Amino acid sequence: MLNAHETMRSRPAAADERGTEIDKQDTPAAIRAARAEAGQTVRELARRLGVSPATVSAIENGRTGVSVDRIRDIADALGTTAARLLGEQAGPAPRRDTPRAITDTTPDRPEGTHWRAFPPLEIDAVLAAAIDAFVETGYHGATVRAVAQRAGMSVPGVYHHYRDKQALLVRALDITMDELHWRLRAARDEGADAVESVAFMVEALALYHTHRRELAFIGASEMRSIEEPDRTRITASRNEIQYLLDERIDAAVQAGDLSTPHPHDAGRAIATMCTSLPQWFRADGPSTPEQIATEYAEFALDLLGRTSAR
Repeated sequence: MLNAHETMRSRPAAADERGTEIDKQDTPAAIRAARAEAGQTVRELARRLGVSPATVSAIENGRTGVSVDRIRDIADALGTTAARLLGEQAGPAPRRDTPRAITDTTPDRPEGTHWRAFPPLEIDAVLAAAIDAFVETGYHGATVRAVAQRAGMSVPGVYHHYRDKQALLVRALDITMDELHWRLRAARDEGADAVESVAFMVEALALYHTHRRELAFIGASEMRSIEEPDRTRITASRNEIQYLLDERIDAAVQAGDLSTPHPHDAGRAIATMCTSLPQWFRADGPSTPEQIATEYAEFALDLLGRTSAR
């Protein structure tokens, strides 16, 4: 952040590699051009840097000195390089049209991973910090600055990887839905018949909501914070999970293996039973995720009115 020691002047003064200000007359114009290419307003860039719009205007018009560190922050916020802003790199600035996540996941089943196994997720430091913050203070209580502090980086550094706080929340829910989809399908396909598929799917839901408690908690509590169009997309994905369970319940009822007269209502009660687990489950509690998952599968079959012992 610019401070009182960064004086206003008509032309930036010279400094060495670690000095406070730089002597590049083309830098203000380069910053202005990079901002235009990135599609950001003065106000948006100011927000990302944590300064006032007037300060950004003064930098772009060459009316105030700017440090090398500040140049790096501006480059991060605009998705370009400090070298380019300093006039040391020719050509247009690289564009970043979508939020950049360091480590991505795939909705496909990871090779060699069983649906009952939960190896650690490969999540980048920014997203991991955001997940912790959302769980501790809620989405609206968490700030980008708090996320940056948890991740051990600057606020512009966070914006270098994610467009804004909303992008972090959407990414967390996308990871949750991707993993739930492959796990539920794998559990369903492993069942020898519809009843066993239902039991395995409930087990998979319970395992996810205990092993991935933090992500599951955010998914259950922060859907109201998701903005459009992502809210509609993620809601549809959640509904599809429910439909997968409903379809197997219907098949078991039609086969005469389950007797509930209200299969869809029961299916929603079962899903809700699993999604509420993050509210009370603790890793140091008396039951393991596996014990809870087995019990919940039994609860589900009892609720659905199984007609034979299994």
